[in-house]
Amino acid sequence: MTPAEQNTMPEVVETADLPEEETSSHPWLAVINDYVTLTKPPIILLLLVTAAGGMFLAQAHSGQGGAPSLLLMVLVWIGGALASGGANALNHHYDRDIDGVMQRTRRRPVASNRISPVKALAFGVTLNVIAFAVLALWVNLLAAGLTLAATLFYVLVYTRWLKRTTPHNIVIGGAAGSIPPMVGWAAVTGTVELPAVYLFAIIFFWTPPHFWALALLIQKDYERASVPMLPVVASRNFTVSTIFLYSLVLVGVTLMFALTDAVSWVYTVTAVVLGAIFTWMAWRLRQDESAVNAKKLYLFSLLYLGLLYVAVMVGAATGY
Repeated sequence: MTPAEQNTMPEVVETADLPEEETSSHPWLAVINDYVTLTKPPIILLLLVTAAGGMFLAQAHSGQGGAPSLLLMVLVWIGGALASGGANALNHHYDRDIDGVMQRTRRRPVASNRISPVKALAFGVTLNVIAFAVLALWVNLLAAGLTLAATLFYVLVYTRWLKRTTPHNIVIGGAAGSIPPMVGWAAVTGTVELPAVYLFAIIFFWTPPHFWALALLIQKDYERASVPMLPVVASRNFTVSTIFLYSLVLVGVTLMFALTDAVSWVYTVTAVVLGAIFTWMAWRLRQDESAVNAKKLYLFSLLYLGLLYVAVMVGAATGY
């Protein structure tokens, strides 16, 4: 389970940021910290929340109500965390050249030669092999297959191809990060049905405004690395206008989902309130293209997605 362009999300503290006396007296701490950094834990956390949303909604859809089996949730989270962490490690491996010239990423373990590219590659592949085994053996093959497909799409299609060749990289690549709720649904039901597709679509249309808002903040980094993010190849005005349009589509999809019988009034109220705030912040950015407004939208978008999926879970578990 991987989101498109995951390397633009917040990261854990890197080894270079640890106290010098701590890393010198305990070098193994620095090594562990670097390998943890490869997996990008904050990204994993958000992905696991969306996967849980799919599981809770599938449980309610099946007529059983309540929360999914705790054991099943733990297995999905373990498999998902391993797969996402592995995909992120592979991203570090393949993006080491551009990471090395970007101010924000130049201190990453592979880019700064603290971990060799070969070791990062082996680490990423190993985590994904274990993830597939966990999901295939103890969940089901559909969940395992969807997770593997997300990893392959993210690494081979997005990281290796789209990211460096087209300003539509985030739009298309966002499909990878949209799969976790489908994995959660498949884990409970063994199928993929329309509500799971809605959950996929929400993340798919959330991804562009989220990452383009960030791209506005680090545009010079992308220019330095020759990554054709939208603000690099188009005007700032065009970028913020496109962010606003995608925000309208995103909110529209969440409200269409609210009109189905798959979700509760808790989700509906949450979608309306959060959607209104998201749209207003995107409109404000369109009117004032400042870095302050871009940062506010970027940070709120993280809260938006997390709260929306929590609302899905609460409504599904309680029936309200």
